[in-house]
Amino acid sequence: METLNILIAGCGDVGCELARQLLLTNGFRVWGLRRTIDQLPEGVSAIPGDLSDPDRLGAWPETIDYVLYTAAADGHSPELYQKAYVTGLMNVINHLKKKNIQPRHLFFTSSTSVYHQCNGEWVDEGSDCHPQTFAGQTLLEAEKVLFAGNLPATSVRFGGIYGPGRNRLIKRVLEQKGCAKEPAVYSNRIHRDDCAGILKHLIQMSISGQMPDPVYIGVDCQPAPMHDVLHWIATQYGVELNDDHPAPPRSSKRCSNHKILDTGYQFKYPDYKAGYLKQKTMSEKCSFRPPR
Repeated sequence: METLNILIAGCGDVGCELARQLLLTNGFRVWGLRRTIDQLPEGVSAIPGDLSDPDRLGAWPETIDYVLYTAAADGHSPELYQKAYVTGLMNVINHLKKKNIQPRHLFFTSSTSVYHQCNGEWVDEGSDCHPQTFAGQTLLEAEKVLFAGNLPATSVRFGGIYGPGRNRLIKRVLEQKGCAKEPAVYSNRIHRDDCAGILKHLIQMSISGQMPDPVYIGVDCQPAPMHDVLHWIATQYGVELNDDHPAPPRSSKRCSNHKILDTGYQFKYPDYKAGYLKQKTMSEKCSFRPPR
C-alpha cells in the first residue's frame, strides 16, 4: 500500500486530533508543524517551525500529498489574526512553490464568522459573506489567499468548536450565568473530534477520486438558541441559571451542514446534547464541579 505524506501546518488542538485519527488508518505518515513539538501526538513526525516566519518553516519532506492548514491565532486581535491566518497561510503556499512541492489538495480551517447574517437566517456555502468583524474579515481574506494559490484547495468553515479543553460554556454555566430567551441568539457548534473527522473524510474523498468542493460548512446538525444550550447544560450539572446576563457575543444565524452530510460524512456528535454529554463525562474526571 502506498504511504501518503500528510502535512498538518499549525498542528494545534484540531490538528493533533486529526493526526490521531489519521494514524489509526494504515497508509498515512503524518507530519506536524508547530512551535512546541513536544505536544504532538505519538507517531507524528515533528517539524519545529514558526508559520509567521518564512525562514523558520522547518525541514519538510520532499513529497507531500496533502496539506492541512489548521493554525489558530494566539489571541483575539486584528494583528494576531492576520499573523495566524493570512501571513502564515501565505508563507506555506509560497514555501510549497519554492520547494516545487505539488500536493494533491490543500485544506484550510476557516470559520462561520465570514457570514454577516445576524437575525437567525439560514446560511449555506452559497450565502453572501460581508463580515462586519475583524475576525470574519481576516478569515475571508485568508480564503482569498487560499484560492489564489493555484492549488486544489478547500476551506472548511467551522462553527463554535468545543471539546476537551474547550469548556467555556460549561464554565459559564457553573458560574450560573444564563441569558435571555428572547430575542433568540442562535449558536452553531461542532465537537473538535468532528472537525478532525470532516477533514479526514475530505482527504479520503480525494484519495478515492472525488474532488472536494472549494467550501464546506462544518457545524453539527442542530443550530440552537444559546438560551436553550446553556439551560440544557445547566440541567446536566444541576445548576440554576440567572438569565439577567447578555448572551455570549456572536452573530445569530443558523448554518446548514447539508453539503457535508451529502458527501456521506456521519457525525460522531450530531448535536450539542450528544457532545456536551461527552464533555460532562470528561469534566467529571477533571476539576469541574457544580456549586453546592
